[in-house]
Amino acid sequence: MLVTKNLVPGESVYGEKRISIEGGVEGTKTEYRVWNPFRSKLAAGVLGGLDDIYIKPGAKVLYLGAASGTSVSHVADIVGPEGVVYAVEFSPRSGRDLINMAKKRTNVIPIVEDARLPNKYRMLLSTVDVIFADVAQPDQARIVIHNAQSFLKDQGHVIISIKASCIDSTAPPETIFAAEVQKLKESQFKPLEQVTLEPYERDHAMVSDFGTDSSDSPPRYSSDFEEIPHPASNWASSHTHEEQLPLHYMSEEKARRRMAGRGAEPGAGIYNGQSEREQYDDDGKDVYSKIRPVKNRVGSGRLPHPPPPPATTIREFLLQNLEHVTPVVYTLLSCWTRFHKIGKSNYVVWDEAHFGKFGSHYLKREFYFDVHPPLGKMLVGLAGALAGYDGSFEFKSGVEYPENVPYVAMRVMLATFGVGMVPLSWYTAVELGMSQWASHLVALMVLLVFCLTKFHNQQYQSFTIDWWIWLFMTGFSIGCVTSVKMVGLFVTALVGLYTIEDLWDKFGDLKMSVRDQVKHWGARIFCLIIVPILVFMASFKIHFMVLNHSGPGDAQMSSLFQANLVGNDFSKNPLEVAYGSKITLKNMGWGGGLLHSHVQTYPVGSNQQQVTCYHYKDENNNWMVLPRWDQPEFNPNDELKYLKHGDVIRLQHTATSRNLHSHTVMAPVSKLNYEVSCYGNDTIGDVGDYWQVEVVDDIKRSKVDRIHSLTTRLRLRHQQLGCYLRASNTILPQWGFKQVETSCDKENNPKDVHTYWNVESHWNDRLPSADVKFYRSPFLRDFWHLNVAMMTSNNALIPDPDKEDILASKPFDWPFLHLGLRMCGWGDNQIKYYLLGTPVIAWGGSVSLIVGLLSFGVYILRRQRKYIDMEPREWDHYLYVGKIAFFGWALHYLPFLIMGRVTYVHHYLPTLYFSVLMLAHLLDHFVFSSRRFTAQTKWIVFGVCAGSIVGTFWWFKGMAFGIEGPINEHWGLLWRKSWNIYEVK
Repeated sequence: MLVTKNLVPGESVYGEKRISIEGGVEGTKTEYRVWNPFRSKLAAGVLGGLDDIYIKPGAKVLYLGAASGTSVSHVADIVGPEGVVYAVEFSPRSGRDLINMAKKRTNVIPIVEDARLPNKYRMLLSTVDVIFADVAQPDQARIVIHNAQSFLKDQGHVIISIKASCIDSTAPPETIFAAEVQKLKESQFKPLEQVTLEPYERDHAMVSDFGTDSSDSPPRYSSDFEEIPHPASNWASSHTHEEQLPLHYMSEEKARRRMAGRGAEPGAGIYNGQSEREQYDDDGKDVYSKIRPVKNRVGSGRLPHPPPPPATTIREFLLQNLEHVTPVVYTLLSCWTRFHKIGKSNYVVWDEAHFGKFGSHYLKREFYFDVHPPLGKMLVGLAGALAGYDGSFEFKSGVEYPENVPYVAMRVMLATFGVGMVPLSWYTAVELGMSQWASHLVALMVLLVFCLTKFHNQQYQSFTIDWWIWLFMTGFSIGCVTSVKMVGLFVTALVGLYTIEDLWDKFGDLKMSVRDQVKHWGARIFCLIIVPILVFMASFKIHFMVLNHSGPGDAQMSSLFQANLVGNDFSKNPLEVAYGSKITLKNMGWGGGLLHSHVQTYPVGSNQQQVTCYHYKDENNNWMVLPRWDQPEFNPNDELKYLKHGDVIRLQHTATSRNLHSHTVMAPVSKLNYEVSCYGNDTIGDVGDYWQVEVVDDIKRSKVDRIHSLTTRLRLRHQQLGCYLRASNTILPQWGFKQVETSCDKENNPKDVHTYWNVESHWNDRLPSADVKFYRSPFLRDFWHLNVAMMTSNNALIPDPDKEDILASKPFDWPFLHLGLRMCGWGDNQIKYYLLGTPVIAWGGSVSLIVGLLSFGVYILRRQRKYIDMEPREWDHYLYVGKIAFFGWALHYLPFLIMGRVTYVHHYLPTLYFSVLMLAHLLDHFVFSSRRFTAQTKWIVFGVCAGSIVGTFWWFKGMAFGIEGPINEHWGLLWRKSWNIYEVK
């Protein structure tokens, strides 16, 4: 049998047998661990006749494909505390077991990374003496060569375990072995030995390599392994059943002599030349702290490594830089698809009408209001500034661009963000552990369609610099995406779900200290909650700083905020309101408008003059504060009488001389409230015109006495009916010009902000202007007010039942492209753009979601019945990528099913990205990573998929690059009858 001297006596790694042998000194024992060749390919190679594996005491070993650490633990036993084993494993689940093993064997440095990308862990390694590879990948020879060029010493050695079925399950294993050996030879490696791993592993071979003459190596008397007896009394294991030991063993007497140093050759034995009385340092902290760049070693512990030899041919250069060459190629292709004919149409197209206008406001520094956060529109403004645009164009839809508007340069700058999506999608697929085939398909689909994972792969290097960087960047990224559009909250939820699952797993790790648990929680609270919030708030702070002039969006903000805008006359307001003052009343509900009336009457109810809330400045917003009918008529020459809490007043509409009025007629839309109208004139009126002033509070004062403009919050209570003047988010029909309904609420809810009002504009020649400093507005109040107003207005964007919107679509239309969207005019002489998406990609992604759910269900049922279709690492990878793709899709799609607002097909684009990941994941799982298919079959499948994607894109390329001439001349585009590509005659 094969054993190694246990580096951590008393501890098993994978339930292996342990054998205790009495030492030369009475009462001392030496413990060995049985190395099972059926569970370790390296052990199988040794017992299969491999002459030398070059792993010595004190050696530095790079182990590729470490799995859970079964073989790694034995290698750690051999190299001892003076050696190092760099164990690289890609699977997160296996990596967790590997790390737990390394906590006891401190000469093991676990690296949870992709062995195909050695640059990702290059800062963790020094040069090594031996590389052992058991990666079971089709390109395993290239993986070994790439790592050897980066880390192997000049006189180092390479051992590779070749699994024939992983490369080609149909070709004879001998042919595959010969081909892999030839690849090593072509890269200046010198294969020395090749042995089969039968009967331990089927269709496996192990090849060892040497770079220089091995005569200089230290003498190897027997091996670094020991054949020992089979004394049943010395088994130290929890297993009680009989277990047949592999291979042969020597007599117990001979073994005991050799263990005691009698009759053994100098230096023989696995105990690495030490005396049997010499014990390993079980603590190992000194060595561990010097070499392991993990916790509390954030600023140090990174060992230098020599760069690979310079490439002498283009082929060598491409091999050394393959991980970067591919995304560079895709970036160049992305530049072509995004920039090609981008300036072909010189007319305002689709959302350029909105976002171009917003960019103009930034250049003119005029405040505007929109339902989305400001970061994306600030980038539009930045693009305009860099292109030399002066902000004078109005960006009316369908209008031709004048010569002084650099629309092509602005389009290019904004399309650059789309260019970056393609290489990011490539890296996302790589970080998700997809094969090269699947990664190429992901990049192609994102390239030809009209990426959390990085931090996940750092999870086993907690609190290192890279770990902190990627955790911080994850939070920074979700802060940025949420600052562009609120749909960023959906990907924030995806990151949140992943974080909850991750912390839950850590909570169940009983080996993790409470201190580490708290540190993990604190790190995520800071990076994934505080950082995104700060980024989000910073975008609004910059938004407010740049847009400091009065503009079209003023009315959506609080009166106090507007007072601080340049060009606004609120700072000239008299501070205290008096009888005879002309005022405007601002509703303090989020995004509330100004109390308004116009000559049009209600078509139902009382048929009196309409009263609404309006978000734009207008003469119809002005009201005069007057006394009741039973009090002396207002005389402007009388002594000033200030408006106070409890006063009963009339509000007269200055444009029509009618009085603000309410009665027991129900409101036209809010049927539970009373109607508010304008009634009478200067001489005609009744008690229905009386409103009592009730002060709520004052933003600037704790003690409330007189009514102040801008700062005093008040309610208007109808004296006769006892109801409160209220402006909710209810929109009147077309006869009310889609303005906000104003009614009299019978419920007395003191916390209902929609019943709160403040005096905004104030004119009274007899009163002095207030001190400007009195009208400072705090940022947090403005930030909160704008965000609530944005959400309120966004929810109010509901479809108009009285109007057919040929551009809108329903969420059910998106997954299988039931409808597209004409983005511009459709005349014969116009360049036409049709927003649809590449059909093959959209349809394939939607089908993959269904297949993904069904396959997951089948796997779960089979696992419940104890059928094991995948190894643990494969199952973990299948689940992880599937969860990211499916939940990413669901979180971005399902909310639209319950939204009341109008929706368009472009709302599906973020969702489409996750369906692309799912499609590539399933192709990778069932085809590209499957052992059932030959490499030729995989190439055929890849070729069909890639050809379908490229071919479909090319067929529909006019939709993205512009369709010229009469649309009916472009035949073959109507793949579904529901697409309105052609004019219906």
